[in-house]
Amino acid sequence: QVPLVESGGALVQPGGSLRLSCAASISAFNVYTMKWYRRAPGKEREPVATITNSGDTKYTESVEGRFTISRDNTKNTIYLQMTSLKPEDTAVYYCNAAWSTVESEYDYWGQGTQVTVSS
Repeated sequence: QVPLVESGGALVQPGGSLRLSCAASISAFNVYTMKWYRRAPGKEREPVATITNSGDTKYTESVEGRFTISRDNTKNTIYLQMTSLKPEDTAVYYCNAAWSTVESEYDYWGQGTQVTVSS
């Protein structure tokens, strides 16, 4: 079973909005720090947004004020609400779940969903 499954990617015009979802099939989802990453064509993968298990959020500067990360622990799902999209937001978006204990580290990735911003 794939631990993380992203959905919601699409072709959208500049200035448009899109909501990505990431459904998790992992135990104790609520303890994980969840992140969205993206990889644009020809570029390295970069972190976009983070939400901790306590709900604290952080964003990369280029999306601050335009993107919102959220989580629903009752559905084992996180979301990325994207507004005012720009062509430079075009990328494959990946979901990541991470949790560390004294004894173990847990790190899961989804397969990605394509977001294309173009007129």
